[in-house]
Parts: sequence; C-alpha cells; structure tokens
Amino acid sequence: GAADAYITWRIHRAAGMPVVLAVPDSSEAARLVDDLRFFAGREAFDDIALFPSYDLASFRSVSYNIRTAGERIALLYRISQGLLPSVTVVPVDSLIQRLVPTEKLTGFAMSIDEGQEIDRDALVARRVAGGYERTPVVEEVGDFSVRGSIIDLFSPFHEQPVRIDFMGDTVESINFFSPVTQRRSRQTNSILVLPAREVVIEKKSMGRIISSVKKRAGALGLPVSASREIIRKMEQNELIDGIENLMPLIYPSTSTFFDYLPSDTCLVFLQPENMRHAAETKAARALENYNSAKKDGKLCVGPDDLYISWQDVADSVRERPLLMFSMLADASLEQMLGRRVLSRRINVFDNTSTSAMLHVGKNDGNRAIAPLLSWIKDNRHAGAASVVVCGSRARQERVEKLFELNDFKVVTVDDFTGLKNSGSAVYVVPGAVSSGFNFYDERIAIISDAEIFGTPLKRHKKKEKSLRDECLDLDTLRQGDLVVHVDHGIGRYEGIEKIKVDGVTNDFLLITYRDGDRLYLSVDRMDLARKYVGAGDIAPPLDKMGGKSWARTKARAKKEVEKIAKELLSLYARRKVSQGRSFTPPEEWLRDFEAGFPFEETEDQRRVIEEVLSDMQSPVPMDRLVCGDVGYGKTEIAMRASFVCVSEGMQVAVLVPTTVLAEQHFATFSERFSGFPVNIAALSRFRSVREQKKIVADLKEGRLDIVIGTHRLLSKDVQFKELGLVVLDEEQRFGVRHKEALKKLRTTVDVLSLTATPIPRTLHMSLMGVRDISVITTPPERRRSIKTYICEFDDAIIRTAVRKELERGGQIFFVHNNIHKIHFIANHIQKLVPEARLGIAHGRMTPESLENEMMRFVNREIDMLVCTRIIESGIDIPSANTIFINRADMFGLAQLYQLRGRVGRADEQAYAYLFIPKESALGRDAQKRLKVLMEHSDLGSGFQIAMNDLKIRGGGSALGVSQSGHISA
Repeated sequence: GAADAYITWRIHRAAGMPVVLAVPDSSEAARLVDDLRFFAGREAFDDIALFPSYDLASFRSVSYNIRTAGERIALLYRISQGLLPSVTVVPVDSLIQRLVPTEKLTGFAMSIDEGQEIDRDALVARRVAGGYERTPVVEEVGDFSVRGSIIDLFSPFHEQPVRIDFMGDTVESINFFSPVTQRRSRQTNSILVLPAREVVIEKKSMGRIISSVKKRAGALGLPVSASREIIRKMEQNELIDGIENLMPLIYPSTSTFFDYLPSDTCLVFLQPENMRHAAETKAARALENYNSAKKDGKLCVGPDDLYISWQDVADSVRERPLLMFSMLADASLEQMLGRRVLSRRINVFDNTSTSAMLHVGKNDGNRAIAPLLSWIKDNRHAGAASVVVCGSRARQERVEKLFELNDFKVVTVDDFTGLKNSGSAVYVVPGAVSSGFNFYDERIAIISDAEIFGTPLKRHKKKEKSLRDECLDLDTLRQGDLVVHVDHGIGRYEGIEKIKVDGVTNDFLLITYRDGDRLYLSVDRMDLARKYVGAGDIAPPLDKMGGKSWARTKARAKKEVEKIAKELLSLYARRKVSQGRSFTPPEEWLRDFEAGFPFEETEDQRRVIEEVLSDMQSPVPMDRLVCGDVGYGKTEIAMRASFVCVSEGMQVAVLVPTTVLAEQHFATFSERFSGFPVNIAALSRFRSVREQKKIVADLKEGRLDIVIGTHRLLSKDVQFKELGLVVLDEEQRFGVRHKEALKKLRTTVDVLSLTATPIPRTLHMSLMGVRDISVITTPPERRRSIKTYICEFDDAIIRTAVRKELERGGQIFFVHNNIHKIHFIANHIQKLVPEARLGIAHGRMTPESLENEMMRFVNREIDMLVCTRIIESGIDIPSANTIFINRADMFGLAQLYQLRGRVGRADEQAYAYLFIPKESALGRDAQKRLKVLMEHSDLGSGFQIAMNDLKIRGGGSALGVSQSGHISA
C-alpha cells in the first residue's frame, strides 16, 4: 500500500540516488506509481516512472499495444543514457522479459537537427524498419507520413508528433504539432527519433533473420508454408502482429532489464515471495502457451528464449545494492543469493480499526467524529504529525469544517512536500493515497478521506494529454466513392484534376454519371456534393445528368420526410417558445447534496452541471444532450438536476433501455438521495402487477418524486401529477418514436439526454443547433485507457486472459452475438478454463431468467458472462475488467464502443480482446471501424467516435425516423 511507496521515496531521498522498485504484478505497480507521485509532489511528479508490461499471452499473433511499446522504449533509452528517473516501478512480468539489445536500441536512435543534411529516402526506410506505420495522418505513436517535402512522425520519445520541413535534403525547420488539429504548436531545433517497437528489422540483417526463421521452422518440423508468410511480410516491410514473440530469431542475443541498469542502481523488491510466485506462474503459463502454439503448427521459440527464470533474477541482483520489503524472512532467497540478508523490523500500522469505527456518513455531521479525534490524540502522544488526505475540494471543506467545529486547528498545504512534520500539527493535504498508515518512527500518521467517509477515493493526477479535445474533420473522399450532387444526383468520384480556365489553373472534382457523363465540380463549390450514405450493401444505380431519376428520388424522399416533419419540428418549436417551469436551486440543500458526491468533479463535469442548472433556471424548456464516456459522471449530473427538480415539488422520469440498468440506477439514486425526503421507485416489467399499479397510482397522486423505468414508462396508464424533468439515459438505444413520445408528455418539460456515443442523427441535430450539447472529455482521475487488442480467435489468449482476471478477483464478459451457437461457445470456454463459473445471457431468455442471470453476475455469483450484445447498455459492474468480443467485425462502431465501455469502470487496468477473421476477409467498412476503435483507445473519445460514425454512416434524416443515412429512397 501507500506505506511501501512512502518508504521507497524516503530511501530515494536519503540515498540521493535512483531507485528501481520491483513488484509482483501490474495492478500493484500502477497503485504504487500513484502513491509515489503523491509523496513526491508536483515538482517530482514526472520523475516517477512505470516500466509497463504488455499483459499478453506469449506465442500469440496479437498486435502489441503501440502506446505500451512506446512507453517502454522511451524509458529503456532514458535508462541506457544514464538518465534514470527518481523511482522506476517494474512489475515482475516486465522484469523477467527479454528485451531489445541495448546496442540495437541506442544504435537505432537518431537525432535530427535543424540545418542537418539527411537522405529522406533512407529516413523513411529506417522508420519502416523501426516498426513505424505509414498513415495518411499522424495521430498515434509510431505513425509517419510523407507529403512532398514534409515528413510527419510520432517518436515515442516526445509527447507530440513532429513535422519536418525539407529543402532538398536539408532540414529547414522542425515543429511539434497537435495530433488532433494537425496544427503546429511550437518550433524546436532538435528531436530524437526512437524505434516504435522493440523489434527492429534492418535490411542489412535480413539474410540472417530469414535464415534463423527457416532454421527454427525446420527444428519444429513445420512445413515451408508456416514461415513463408512471415518472411514475405519482412521482405515487404509489413508490420507483423506478435513479432516480439520471435525476438530471439531477429537478434543474435537479447538483453534483460538488469543489463540496462548501472551496476550501482539501488533495487527494492516488494514482497519477494510473491514476486517469485508470480515469476514461476508466468513461466508455467508461457510453457503451456508454447506447447499449445507448437501443437497448432505455429512458428515459435522456447519460453527460455523470451523470459529469464527467477534464479536468473537472483543471479542478476547478487552483486547489486538490494533492499526487500517482506512480511516474513525468506530463507530461500538468502540461499539463492548466496549471501546473508540483513533484516530490520519496521513498525508501520494501518488504519483498519480506526476506519472501522469511523462512520462519518453523508449527513452524520460530527456525531461520529470521536474515533478520528482519538486517532489524532494518539498521534500527538507519539509525537507524530496527523495528515488527512482529501481527494476532492468538497471533502476537504467538509474535513476542515469538522475540525473547526471541534476546535482543532488544521494547516492546509497544497502538496505533501509542504509538510513541516511538526509533532502536534494536523495537516489537510489535497490528493489521494491507496491507504493510510501510522509510521511513528518517522513521526507521521496518514489517513485518507476514503477511510473517514467510507467511500471511494480519487487520485490527484496530472491531466493526461488528450488527443481528442477537439473534433478533427478528416472526412477523406477516395476514388470510386459514390457522391450525391444536389442537382444531378448519385455519381462516382474519380479524383481531382487540374484544369486551366481563362488562363487560371484550378482544382476540380471529377464526378462521372450514367452513360459516361462527366461533371467537373470546382473545389470552392464542394458544398453542392457530399458522400453517399445509404442503407444496405447494394450500391445504387448512377443517375443520368439531366435525367428525371434524381428528381423522382428527391420527390419520394420529400414525401416520406414530410409525414413526420410538421409534428417533430413543431414540437421543438413549441418547446423553444413555451414558458416552462423556471427552477430556483435551493442553495443550502444543494450544497449538502453536492458534498455527498464522493469524488472530485472534473472541470468538464462542473461546466456541464452549470450548463444544465442554467437551462433549468431559464423559462425555456431544457433540451440538452450530455455526451460523455461511460463512467465519466453523467449519472451524477442527472441526479443533481433531479434534486433541483424534486426540491420544488416536481417529478422526475428517468428512462433507461434495459431492466437491469433500471435496477442499477434505482440502487444508485436511492443511495445518493438516502439522506433527503425523496421517494424513488423503479417501474419495469420485472415488478409485480400489484407493485406496478401502486407505482402508477403514486405517480398520478404525486406521492412519488422520481421514477426510473424502461419503455414501460411510455404506457398509456402512466400519468404524472406534475412532471418537471425527463432524463433519457443511453438515448441511442431508443427509437425516435419512443423518445418523441416521452417528450410529448408535456412540451414544457425539461429534457436531459445522456449518452456516451450519440447516434449520428442525434449528434447531427445537436450540431445543427436544434438541441444544446455538452461534452465531457476529461476522464475521472483514476480511470485508465482500455488496452485493446485485435486478433484471431485463440484458445490460449482466452485461457491466459481469463485466468489473469480471475487471479485479481475480477469478472469477464464474453460477447458472442449468435444465440444459436452461444451454448457451444460457453461449453468450449468452460473446457479451456474449468475453474471459472460461467453464466449465459441473451435476449430470447424469459425476462425472469435473464434478470436472474444478470443479477447473479452483478452479485458476483458467476465469474464470466457469455452473452449477446444485451450488455451494451449502461450495465455498471466495476469488478468486470476484461471483455472478449467475438466477430467484432460484425458490430457497428457505436456498438463496439459501448460494449468495450462495459469494462474499465474501476481503477484496475481493463482489457478488450476483439476477435476477427483473417484481415483479408474483412470488409472495407469493418476494417475502418476497427481502426477507429484502436485509434480511440484513449479516454474521452466517445464523442470523437460518434463523429467518425457520422462520417461512415451519415447523419440520418433530421426530419425522419431514419437514424442513419441522410436519405435512402
């Protein structure tokens, strides 16, 4: 916990030298990095580093996460140059993995300076050898592009990509630029270009590498075809998924993490007995996967060629400075090290007993503060300073008020490094630690707000650079795409041609029509044409210029649209001119309600809350769309709006797409409103007839303040006494008629829609100004990006990933969207991982069976849920952090994003495995969807994905029930 981080940081400060902290697993490593950054303070925040593991099954053809690769390479290079961070945290998986040889990494590193002469062709060839991918636009680490005299590339060493302008072969200028807007941000004189992956395949080594590949294939008794495709890709400079698993065939020798470290580096092993167990487990799994790969006829190398053993670790640290934190003396380690291990007892105690007695709830005031005051008095008696760590501004104010009421003087500091360590002082520090502790030898005792209030904590964290803060319009038109001209109809785009008119050369889009008709459209009149988007896969016939077919098509579409246009637009018009209810937020009560929120609001969240409350205070009925990634706090915004509504005696209707989500929201709302006189109920088909009748009656009589339900709320028997607010959650799951039916309950009602990836039609209307839109792009402070892998269906990947999740006490989703084969898949998985408790869920089960199965998963009675995409909507299970999506190519972009969003809701690292057929069998749109999903694995990208979906599918008719395709007639 946090005590380990504190001691490690003190060791670094006392020794005045860098420390490498080795830990049993990746989750512990991530927690320790956060704790270390708290103790190091803002000044040294960036000098705490993590050497991440790939978290992948060995011997599998899976694309390694390019960002993880970039982080590893940048850190290895930094260490190789003697620039060790103050503390580097390394999980065992990374510690035992064989690495790119130090001389290869440093040899490939290339400095590019302004004014330098460089062979551009050689530079491009070198990027390809280093694992860079040539792309039209540079957005991610490892991308590069060439446009005339400009080369853009994204080196792992830098936080932004660079744009290099050449004059001939001379570097004229170097500029960093935004991967979002593609605009230059600042100029620089020099950059460092590192390989993008750990495997560098240089042309001069190609003969030896091919010979090694063939020799290994022969040793395994594999046919020539087993190595032919890999050799072809190497010769063609194509990226090879999982090539890191063949590293010993690429390099004559490999390095270990210890080879990169200076010999006098201070090493700290956290729980060496657990580290050894983790290393041995990894070795056993690697052997199992190796045997499986051999059996499947795959080209692979032995586990010993990819990992070092625990004995190798012991040998590597024998002559190095080594400290170990252990609950017990490990005699076997002494034996392996061949030297005596000196031990010293450190008296550090946790806050378990104090925390158990502390029940300062949402509205308990100072009634339960006695244990906290007693804790402070004990610390003073021991001569230790008391430090209360608060994860939010609201929590900090609450703590300060509690102490003030009890005549305790507190000192508030901005940073842990600001402590003076006075034995009698009580400090309040913003931030978060994983757990508190009492370390009287150091005269310090720490307690977290989570231990005081009994609710989750948030970490003070440097805002992660977001590649998605703005919308990027890269709507590329490719030769052969169908386009629609406003006057001439559907034609085929054939490219851009330069034509001289009246002595002036201009660019024109060439569009061909039926019978060879050609239209040259000036680029300054591109607004007259747009990309064709239609339903289905059948391409429409081309129109004839001057013909009548396009006019007939427009007439049919117009007639279809007008059926709904008057009703729908008049509703929006009435809402804009109607005098709705103008709410006045009750300041004192609202402050109390806000203080009950256990997390620090993000800047985006605060802005959106202000926008929503401002709308509610306006006499014009609110119609706002809040778009934010799953788990970004949209529900809290809805609850604040609901609180304002019910505080004035009005009712709230919360419409959700599924019964399970209704039950979860009911539990969330009930807990959040527990200290206030608010009556809440859930109305769905799973309530008994008697219960439903009572809820309906209570709504009509005004005895219910908030009702949460599925489309059952739209039934004719449901009437409200005084409806003030409608909340639509996961609105993309409802049809237009469902949503409009709810709005028609009253044109004066405020409507708040919540979505992670709004369907294109909804987004289209918002961007046109028909509706107001609020976007939340800032992630909660402990959320991590979901590591996404795209690969073919593989038993070893399933087995390894499931066991890894079970070992950390987590749960797993396996999405298989074919009901007929779902039991076959479940049986197959059960054979692979017999220890896992499996459940099955799909839409053809009876409502009772489906609810029971989902609730068993929610209650953790089963470990793994094999299901259809019924889980797409809003189900919130923080313990589920691994998801498999079978035949991911069959899903839409928003569906994939929603499915992936079912995991990663806690502070654990989440993983998504997208199983697809061979890439050659994928359709063009499927490839595009999966590429977008991989590109947008960073947090806060739901809105950006919706924009891509808008490009791929079209916006839907603003005046029709069609939710994709501008007009399909």
